[in-house]
Amino acid sequence: MATTTVDRLRHVDTLVFDLFGTVLDLSGSILPTIRQFVENLDTSVDAVTLWAKWRDRQRIEQYQDSLLAVGHSGYLETCRRALVYSLRWEGVESSEGDVAELMRAWTELTPFKDAVEGLGRLAGPYRLVALSNGDQWLLEHLVKERIKVPFDAVISADTAGAFKPHPAVYRTAARVLESEPNRLMMVAAHTFDLIGARACGYRATYIDRHAIQFEETIYRPDIVVGDFNELAMLLAGERQ
Repeated sequence: MATTTVDRLRHVDTLVFDLFGTVLDLSGSILPTIRQFVENLDTSVDAVTLWAKWRDRQRIEQYQDSLLAVGHSGYLETCRRALVYSLRWEGVESSEGDVAELMRAWTELTPFKDAVEGLGRLAGPYRLVALSNGDQWLLEHLVKERIKVPFDAVISADTAGAFKPHPAVYRTAARVLESEPNRLMMVAAHTFDLIGARACGYRATYIDRHAIQFEETIYRPDIVVGDFNELAMLLAGERQ
């Protein structure tokens, strides 16, 4: 890293991680369930297309939820709404039981192998915090039963009453952690999360595992890496 970047990161003592899509492999975990669902219905709908629509719509549901400020619906509820919308969009007739069966996949997510390895290497030198849009009970379940790496804190957007990238989420996390924002580094595989964190004074690492083009913005990541092991190796070198 450039000297200027090292200077900016000198005070970082806490790494704050997005979970969905960064630590947890959403597509690898949920697509098999969708494929089985589509196959059982004997429909021509493509599972990959349905999954892409579901994820895109979920983001819209979350943005609308925060922007309208009518009360925080919670992660799984916005997931459910997005799924129902996407099924209707694709002309798929489904029952409440079908929707519930697909939604169960969110409790059985599998982490990326490099994420588990990297988190294990980063524990100790840094305080590790999960900061996610997920419901608090869901995050605690996934951390304990699926990721199985001890985090120092698990913070849900529920605490702030809004979804990332609303500034309230990052500011609430800093308050809960009793930390100045510049001591926190957001680690995510989604650009919107990093932009939101940087706008609130956090440092940022972009895990470029989905080849998503970073937006044209002044809120750039300090570090760009391909996976968690690369990040752990880089930060270990900087700490020596």
